[in-house]
Amino acid sequence: MTSSAPSQPPPPPASSSQDAAGRSLLPLAGQAPPMRADAARNRARLLEAAARLVAEQGADNLTMEAVACAASVGKGTVFRRFGDRTGLLQALLDHSEQAYQQAFLTGPPPLGPGAPAARRLEAFGVSTLRQMSAYLDLYLAGDPPADRRLVIAPRQVRLTHITMLLREARADGDVELLAETLMGWLEPALIHHLTRQRGMALERLEAGWRDLVARAVGPATA
Repeated sequence: MTSSAPSQPPPPPASSSQDAAGRSLLPLAGQAPPMRADAARNRARLLEAAARLVAEQGADNLTMEAVACAASVGKGTVFRRFGDRTGLLQALLDHSEQAYQQAFLTGPPPLGPGAPAARRLEAFGVSTLRQMSAYLDLYLAGDPPADRRLVIAPRQVRLTHITMLLREARADGDVELLAETLMGWLEPALIHHLTRQRGMALERLEAGWRDLVARAVGPATA
């Protein structure tokens, strides 16, 4: 999922999620217009084939031809559906990102609504680290240039969510800057550096996130 990055922060999408009390939380990013059932099935089939190839060979080796072969369709079908390789990578990230967003916006606690804010914040960071690690090649391949990296829609959703939880947990200080600081721990480039270049276990990053949350809002409770 990384959505295409505009030069200015994107306008809020039309749809939004709500918490257990029915309060509006924040917009979902990466939502595509509705499509016919057969077109949706074909798109899902192509994305499943692409996901298998990325898992087996890495995002750098993903080609339109390989996806067509894996899905048993003509190459032209893949090009018509996604335009080019960049469009395919973006669609694959969008597909993963939407499922991930639904989990922390409307899923069961402690990741979703219903748990104390500090506990949700802790669970959110751990879930995000695992999401980023699982799709790291795709996040890195779809990362926009530095001048647009911080305004893409999926990052804005995560940032807004963290800010909301910090406020609910009554964090001290400048909550917006604190949220940006916590977001830095969840950036794909840093996760790549720490896990692949420095050889740190993902569990160490998760423990580091829990420590950051405890320092920001106090220990999370069940």
